[in-house]
Amino acid sequence: MAIYLDSAILSEAKAAVENSWLYGITTNPTLLAKSGLPPADTYRQLAELPVKEIYYQVSDAGLMQMQQEIKLAEELLGDKMVVKIPPTRTGFQLAAKISKKYKTCITAIFNPAQALAARATGANYIAVYVNRATKWMKDGLGLTRACADILAGSETEILAASLKSTEEVVAAFTAGAQHLTLPFDIFESLIESEYSERAVQMFNQSGTHLG
Repeated sequence: MAIYLDSAILSEAKAAVENSWLYGITTNPTLLAKSGLPPADTYRQLAELPVKEIYYQVSDAGLMQMQQEIKLAEELLGDKMVVKIPPTRTGFQLAAKISKKYKTCITAIFNPAQALAARATGANYIAVYVNRATKWMKDGLGLTRACADILAGSETEILAASLKSTEEVVAAFTAGAQHLTLPFDIFESLIESEYSERAVQMFNQSGTHLG
């Protein structure tokens, strides 16, 4: 299981990597637009952070142009790059073509049949948009469970995205997602509990520590 930060904002990424359990960073064009920097500068600085994977999403612009875009991203991200691919006809073609060379993630999955196709391409990951699927289709967790059943025994794993609360994070994981990508506020709130804080205060008041 791996936890990712779903953000291209450098200040958030730098704060998140202080937690050594952050595995990687996922981005998309919408998140990239919020970074405040040119895309190349954003990825160059993200690549300097101590994370294992950084997701770069290609545009749906034809196989040749998409492959050229991947090469440019690879120059910035090196072996940390995971190619995030839109779930279009061209996108699935691209995934099948490059999955033996690059780590790949087919994103924005809203249909279990797409998970089956992603498995056939050899993609490493699919991104299931849990909260958005609940808004649009009434059951994002059911979609996650269905995809998990389809991918069982394969090398394609589920990255749960579009998570809006810690409760939804936990539910997505128990529904079968192996990995989770979280906006900064949700990432920060994972470790918070008013009852834990109360317990720590009691420990600290005991006065039985060394030093």
